[in-house]
Amino acid sequence: MDCICVIKDIYRALHSFEDEFLKTYDLCINEALVLCSLRNKQLSSSEIAEQAGLKFSHASKIIKSIEEKGLITRMIGHSDKRYMNFELSERGNEILNKIEKSPLQIPDLLHPIFKCEQLKALVV
Repeated sequence: MDCICVIKDIYRALHSFEDEFLKTYDLCINEALVLCSLRNKQLSSSEIAEQAGLKFSHASKIIKSIEEKGLITRMIGHSDKRYMNFELSERGNEILNKIEKSPLQIPDLLHPIFKCEQLKALVV
């Protein structure tokens, strides 16, 4: 039973982190993961799902959400018009740069997950 209680605490810490992240950047963690996946490259929706660790159906919802926010652009395939690739828009690139340059409020419970050097770079 102790393991499930630890997992509950980790889940609550992640939820708290995501709430703060959402308030700060108007993005959920999954949206940020998709933006990171598109850093300096074009990907199809299935490639985005794989890189972000999302199920395809959920990735489609996230892609639609960040496309509506103007953070990614859709490119239609040259030879097959049904084939779509996505890339960061200029605004998406700006938001991702802002996130990467800003210190994050990592909950104390999650500090052991990071190496000391990583944590110093991430935490306020």
